[in-house]
Amino acid sequence: MDTRKLGNSDLQITAVGYGAWAIGGSGWDFAWGHQEDADSIAAIHRSLELGVNWIDTAPVYGVGHSEKVVAQALEDWRGPRPYVFTKCVLRWDDQGHVTQNHTAASIRRECEDSLRRLQVEVIDLYQMHWPPSDNGPGLEEAWRTMAALHKEGKVRWIGVSNFDVAQIQRAEKIAMPRSLQPPYSLIRRQVEKEILPYSKQQGIGVITYAPMASGLLTGAMTRERAAALPSDDFRSKSPEFREPRLSKNIDLVERLRRVGARHGRNPGEVAIAWVLSNPAVTGAIVGARNAKQAEGVMRAGELKLTPEEIMEIEGAAAVAAAR
Repeated sequence: MDTRKLGNSDLQITAVGYGAWAIGGSGWDFAWGHQEDADSIAAIHRSLELGVNWIDTAPVYGVGHSEKVVAQALEDWRGPRPYVFTKCVLRWDDQGHVTQNHTAASIRRECEDSLRRLQVEVIDLYQMHWPPSDNGPGLEEAWRTMAALHKEGKVRWIGVSNFDVAQIQRAEKIAMPRSLQPPYSLIRRQVEKEILPYSKQQGIGVITYAPMASGLLTGAMTRERAAALPSDDFRSKSPEFREPRLSKNIDLVERLRRVGARHGRNPGEVAIAWVLSNPAVTGAIVGARNAKQAEGVMRAGELKLTPEEIMEIEGAAAVAAAR
């Protein structure tokens, strides 16, 4: 796969990276339901075999479990070592309930815990998972701590996630974020107005999450499957997986399927390729829960949509949103 420079860092990343959210398994607030570790490891290995060179995880995914599974997969991997990205500021209690903690002491503890779970000496990209919910000075305390961890050599680069422009500017006064991780898909496009243009202007690399809208745009999500999502899958509570939004999203997938058929690709690959067609986007985080799923989406970065196809896709998304 071709690589792209991530912002003003020295990281050359593939257009698609492996997303390790779902492989954390159940038992916490934003889980995707039960997950077999063997399937997760097979998905990671197949993604790397296909050329993916970075993995994005977080300690909160499965309350530490995702990072451990990533470490296990890499211990068994005999190819080139991929970059490993993780995050901080989300902590959990014994019941898996998640809260924010932006204090310096908490972030230092999180960093040490992630280094141990991932079995690495340095984290390639360390990201503030969320800004403070009160938008308070915890942002500055957390970012100063992350900048210090960078200087100490515990992390190679630091980035932010789910920040708006004003929050990015506050961070810039302390240290330049090398990356931004926002949600971005055909049905979630709010970042196009200000956040993506600002990031491009500032030279901040953008790695988007949920380009397939958490599985909605893969072509595999049916009304029956959506209705059968278990209660421990956060998507079962999402309006996008319920009527009236669900039928609109399924109609959009059929339009993506038509575009994909011209290239021998599936709807999920088209959805990812559309995200990557935005010049402000460096890479897309793509999840897979088994090797077969990885086979179906990890080559999406090689799909080049024509300007006419991009207009067709955006027209279909606009129609679906207006219904």
